[in-house]
Amino acid sequence: MSEYVCRLGTPSGEIVTRTIEAIGLQEARTRLESEGFRVFSVVPPKSAGASALTLGGRAGTRARVKAGDFLLFNQQLAALIRAGIPILQAIAMLRRRAASARLRTVLGDVEDRIRSGSALSAAFAAQGSLFPRIYTASILAGERSGALDEVLARYVAYMRRSVQLRRKIRGSLAYPTLLLAASFGMVAFLSLYVVPKMSELFAGFGQGGAQLPKITVMVVGVSTWVAKNIFWLAPLVIGGTIGFVVWSRTPPGRLTVDGFLLKVPLVGPLLQQLAAAQVTRSLATLLAGGITLVESWEIAAESITNRELRRRSSAILPLIREGRSFTESLAAAGWVPELALDMIGVGERSGSLREMLEEVAGFYDAEAEVRLEQLTTVLEPAILLVMGGIVITILLAIYLPIIQSISNAAGR
Repeated sequence: MSEYVCRLGTPSGEIVTRTIEAIGLQEARTRLESEGFRVFSVVPPKSAGASALTLGGRAGTRARVKAGDFLLFNQQLAALIRAGIPILQAIAMLRRRAASARLRTVLGDVEDRIRSGSALSAAFAAQGSLFPRIYTASILAGERSGALDEVLARYVAYMRRSVQLRRKIRGSLAYPTLLLAASFGMVAFLSLYVVPKMSELFAGFGQGGAQLPKITVMVVGVSTWVAKNIFWLAPLVIGGTIGFVVWSRTPPGRLTVDGFLLKVPLVGPLLQQLAAAQVTRSLATLLAGGITLVESWEIAAESITNRELRRRSSAILPLIREGRSFTESLAAAGWVPELALDMIGVGERSGSLREMLEEVAGFYDAEAEVRLEQLTTVLEPAILLVMGGIVITILLAIYLPIIQSISNAAGR
């Protein structure tokens, strides 16, 4: 018998993951359906990790759908459903008109599953982790409530804001990254090419009895050593960088790096505010679809990209299930901003939790944008000062002996 990882819909409306033993995939599906579950996906454990990259379970089709393409698809799908077009026909129309080949492949599999009798939420859930759980849960809530177009419209608004924020972050960090790369390139060129070429000229100055400036001796020494050992030094640096990147992608590595980032001035508060905005917006979107608070938080917590913050948040769900207030449970995590806790507490007591969560998300989005501007404002002059100081040091090391030689010749 083999083990299968199954994503199921319970009779009470919850989405759960369960592992069962069965002779084959069909037997596992039949047994679960006989127990009253709605089966979204049944995959062997070994293929569960790869399902994030495999579209529709079709071997060899590895791709992720771009956020922009997926956003456009959902905007069009919401409009077609609002116009009264049946789900299957709407999916077929959008599949034929999709500009992305990756998205066409996904929609082809979704269309096949709907034709075979699956619901839209089950067809998307069958794609594994290719799509976020908040999306499949929102669709399921829309199917239950009969307001799928409204749920999709809320999800589109949620996704549009997330895409805009990611683009703003990338745009804000693009110039500092380019500046840093250009500065490193200039320093490498001066250190590895210009300074070694000038070292022979400097040696002639030293033979003439003039003592070279200390800064020149130091820069020439470092540059000469690096140039002579570049053949083993470069592979060592490249290998160390690759090793660090690989390690940082492992669970312990990501946890360590994320924990370190939270301690960096400006960066740490920015990450906390981004996480607060993202998780409250996800939670508000799920609650608006009629999903329970317990299940909504279980899904929304996956939107916390910082592993250290997610680890601290692991205590929240058990506290909610014990019957603690949501505000008290959030406070136990130890990272949610106090103002957010106060606002959520007011919303929870007044019965307007969803609306207050949306207010919190909007507030911390604005705060994160301000901190992002502060971060880039500090980064750019810092990079210029540090790299400019290094370049000036190298240039002084090159020109000071020449100026000193000219002065000595004029004094004679």
